[in-house]
Amino acid sequence: MSKIKISKLKMIIFLMSSLFLLTSCDAFKYKKVSAKEYPPEPEKRIKKNMEEGRGFRLMDNVGDKKGGTFDFASSNELWRASLDTIDFMPLLSANYSGGIIITDWYNDGKSNNESIKITIRFLSNEIRVDSLDVKIFMKNCASSMSCKITENQGSLIAELKKSILKKATIYKKQKKEKNFKEYKNKS
Repeated sequence: MSKIKISKLKMIIFLMSSLFLLTSCDAFKYKKVSAKEYPPEPEKRIKKNMEEGRGFRLMDNVGDKKGGTFDFASSNELWRASLDTIDFMPLLSANYSGGIIITDWYNDGKSNNESIKITIRFLSNEIRVDSLDVKIFMKNCASSMSCKITENQGSLIAELKKSILKKATIYKKQKKEKNFKEYKNKS
């Protein structure tokens, strides 16, 4: 047989097997519903389906000329609380998907030879003490050429964690109050 006939044969076998697999899917099975249960206006049907959790929207703001909404990081209370707690420091890196925030060296202007750097790693999204790994580094420079960097193991780490967890708890409470919807029993 020629190569063209073999490739056509393979294509036919592929299409037939695909057709067989697709017809056995549940996606093609419909349940009967009464037209009286659904409003005739498309907007109302969409709203009803969304409320019942049976639909989704791929491009919610197609007509709007706004940018995308990236609320994934802002919905994480621990992430927001961490950024708000260290907002006075310049950030070197903030990677939500990597779960790490690294600040640049910071000097408050009172001490010329001391700087501080903070690294926050997120081990979990839960608001717990062991969800955060906080490291604080101190840089002491006697002169511009000789600097000594040490890791701070003092109470500053505990205070920073406490502040972050307090803010995260407040954010979570606010989010819960904002999203609270009273259950209405239809029966």
